Amino acid sequence: MRGNGLWAQLRRPPGGRDARIMLLAQGVDRTGSGVWAAASVLYFTYVCGMDAGRLGLLLGVGAVAGIVGSPLAGRAAERLPVRGLLIGCHLLRVATMGLLLVVDHFAALLLSVALTCLAERGAKTLEMLFATRIAGERRATYQALFRSVANGGYAVGTGFAAIGLAVGSTTAYRALIVANALSYLLAAALIRRTAEPPGRGLVAAVPSPAQEAAGGGPAAVPNPWRDRGYLLFVLLDLPMCLDDSVLNVGLPLWLIHHTEAPHAVVPAFLTVNTVLVVVLQLRVSAWAENPRGATTAVGWYGVTLLASCGLIALSTGGGPLTASLALLAAAALVTLAELMRSVSSWELAVSLAPPRAKASYLGVAGMSQSVQKSVGPMLLTGVVMAAGPAGWLALGAASTGLAAVQRRASLRRLAALEASAGAAAVASSAAAVVG
Repeated sequence: MRGNGLWAQLRRPPGGRDARIMLLAQGVDRTGSGVWAAASVLYFTYVCGMDAGRLGLLLGVGAVAGIVGSPLAGRAAERLPVRGLLIGCHLLRVATMGLLLVVDHFAALLLSVALTCLAERGAKTLEMLFATRIAGERRATYQALFRSVANGGYAVGTGFAAIGLAVGSTTAYRALIVANALSYLLAAALIRRTAEPPGRGLVAAVPSPAQEAAGGGPAAVPNPWRDRGYLLFVLLDLPMCLDDSVLNVGLPLWLIHHTEAPHAVVPAFLTVNTVLVVVLQLRVSAWAENPRGATTAVGWYGVTLLASCGLIALSTGGGPLTASLALLAAAALVTLAELMRSVSSWELAVSLAPPRAKASYLGVAGMSQSVQKSVGPMLLTGVVMAAGPAGWLALGAASTGLAAVQRRASLRRLAALEASAGAAAVASSAAAVVG
């Protein structure tokens, strides 16, 4: 491939050696996660003997723990080394996977799943912060490389899981758990070879230039929970993550219950998604590699998701071939929306946060995906799909409208931050003249 191709970029990623090691660690991590994602529900059902009620409670508690994991990790990263925290998250998951092998009581399994999900979401937030610090202005390119690596690793993991599931024995299921735990252990060992990225520790509340000139005290460190503008961004970012539930829940269930398309088409949705992510992620990231480009991607996200929802609604009116083609095209459009969202959400989460408190702000922003994973499937099955084709059209229209609101709100905040930075530069120059 050419110098800007995927393999060339993987050999020389933004951030150099440490970024290359981190991408390898993330690929190993996602391979293990793919194994567990494919096997977990069947393991709890057939090996642990859980009924649907207990399984639902188990997954629900895990989802809530995942929501908590992001802000906890962000807050901890203001005070402790990101590298050490990330290693700790992986080692905690090694321990919780090991716990699954030796306990069968529901309360212990509940604790294990909750801690696993908390550590998983915490690790993803810390990875995001690590990449932001080492890749700098080229963080969008790093995100594109990570998405390609993660999808490849996930696909390999589900392939390994398929072998164990085909065997179907308790020993095979336990072997999959061990493989997942080993992937976390190897990821931790790889991260240990990296250096702590710059920006470690809580940023001190230093006086602003204007305050120094006036003899004032230090400025307060920003708190994301009191920043209404940033919380608005996070709130609006929640529906920007619905593409995940549309692809993994909405499309398969709609095909099965509302179309004449053969069930064999369902695995093709993930194949389309994986191939397009690997092929297109770098190109999309180059288009949206700065805050202004990210706001443009937000607008296109809504339009693309609307088109996808329209195809899903139309898939009920034709025969098997027509329905299959419509749903495969919808899967491709959902993937394009995912590509735009993955870049724009990260870029705006970083760009809209104050420089002196990015870790805690990114921790709050990281809640969006966890909340969506908890609420998204229920929204699709209980509201959108229950309303039939009109429900899909309403979802697409609502996503387009919310994306437009998100874009305008982000542009206003970017303008305000730029004005504030300009005022600080003027104050700094005036203080230097006075001095």
